[in-house]
Amino acid sequence: MSKLIERLKRTNLVRKMVHFIVGMSTYPGIAIINKLNIEGAEVLKKLPKSNVLFVCNHQTYFLDVITLFHVFSAVKWGKTNRLGVPYYFFNPFTNVNYVAAEQTMKSSWMSRLFLLAGGLTVKRTWNETSKEQRAGLDPSDTRKIERSLLNNWIITFPQGTTTPYAPSRKGTALIIKHHKPIVIPVVINGFSKAFNKTGVTLRQRGTRLTVTFKKPLDIDYNASALQITEQLMDAIEQSKKFMPEVMKQS
Repeated sequence: MSKLIERLKRTNLVRKMVHFIVGMSTYPGIAIINKLNIEGAEVLKKLPKSNVLFVCNHQTYFLDVITLFHVFSAVKWGKTNRLGVPYYFFNPFTNVNYVAAEQTMKSSWMSRLFLLAGGLTVKRTWNETSKEQRAGLDPSDTRKIERSLLNNWIITFPQGTTTPYAPSRKGTALIIKHHKPIVIPVVINGFSKAFNKTGVTLRQRGTRLTVTFKKPLDIDYNASALQITEQLMDAIEQSKKFMPEVMKQS
């Protein structure tokens, strides 16, 4: 079954169909029932078609990635900082993968379907329910991501959890050191209020959803993984200095 999924993921027609189905079904919740505000999308027009890594904070299992797919396809059709009518999914931007936990992508029929849109599944090397140190990615998963960077953009969530201000894994920094991609920080907000964490079910209407694309990071690839990780966490506004005072005191 897994080999069949891998073959289907490499078929562009299948990707386009999944982007269309998922995109059209989620558009009302993102752009009509709730209100999406996009900033900085003009930076996307200047990027090459490969070796670009988007690092983003994480609020829901699926809607974060799906919304970025909406934006990428809208920009492909010449729009900037708005979605407009979603005719862009008749010929979507599919030159993109996203990193997701293997356990999450096996949890439901929807997650298995969305996997065909370009998911790169990775094994967790830490226990989400414990307080243990967050390790890097499994070596085989790191190679998988590096191979994908040769031909695509990749969306990754260095924290690997929807818990705000959680520490980052070092795997993302190691990939950056070794493969030297263009790194675009993305900051999202409002999704945890508008949608439930594990699916696309609405929790609240009229929420202001924001997606902000920042300029490419100026990274010293010779810096340590820890230094790069700290730079990433600052860029996606998840480091301690962005934490509300009430959380710092708890």
